[in-house]
Amino acid sequence: MKVTGKFTFLPLALLFCLLSVLWVATDVSAEEAPAAWLQTSLPTLAGGSSQVLLVIGKESSGFTALLYALEKRGGSWRIVFPPLPALIGRNGFAPPGEKKEGDVRTPSGVFALKRAFGYAAEIDTRLSYRQAGDDDIWVDDSNSPDYNRWARKGETSATSFEQMKLKDDRYKYGIVIEYNTDPVVKGAGSAIFFHVRRGEHLPTLGCVALAENDILQVLGWLEPKAKPLALLGTRASIFLLAKGEHVVADCLASEQR
Repeated sequence: MKVTGKFTFLPLALLFCLLSVLWVATDVSAEEAPAAWLQTSLPTLAGGSSQVLLVIGKESSGFTALLYALEKRGGSWRIVFPPLPALIGRNGFAPPGEKKEGDVRTPSGVFALKRAFGYAAEIDTRLSYRQAGDDDIWVDDSNSPDYNRWARKGETSATSFEQMKLKDDRYKYGIVIEYNTDPVVKGAGSAIFFHVRRGEHLPTLGCVALAENDILQVLGWLEPKAKPLALLGTRASIFLLAKGEHVVADCLASEQR
């Protein structure tokens, strides 16, 4: 084990061991655990990125998951810090390409991480940061030209939206998951973020929620030059992604433009 600054780096092989133990302990055979195939496929899934937030759930219908922060150093992928408990949509993960507006599911796929937001004027992050004010909203009206965009009240005709500054701490710290943002597909889902959880056992409406200290740790680690990505899904959907089936290529398409 190597300790660098405030982060602990562990060989990626240990991740596969941990995942195997996790799923074997929950009546899933070692053969089903994402071990060798993920080890060989991660370079393809990650593309030119050297930072990946892997959020993986056991079942498509469950709303609990684990987040692994992976970093590529010297040609090898390593775990940066111990896995973090995460909460996803109440109806679990949508299979790759099947996320819809209002289905209360978290999308599966590979997505870029470029932007952070929150309530304070500034926070400890190297990502592009935007402070949320009382007039800031995220449009979830599928019929609006501003669908799945950050906007301001009075500057959009949208009839449905989310407040970006809430009365609770959910959006105190957040990271935009670039799902359905480039291009935007009408009705495919909107406002998918990493944000602060409401409680230890409360699912989201489709986002990925972490404890406040955990999202601060992630925000402090992410480096834009590393082209960070989120890899989201169940073991089954990530297996399909690794095989190149039903890959949601929001981040890959934007990198090619």
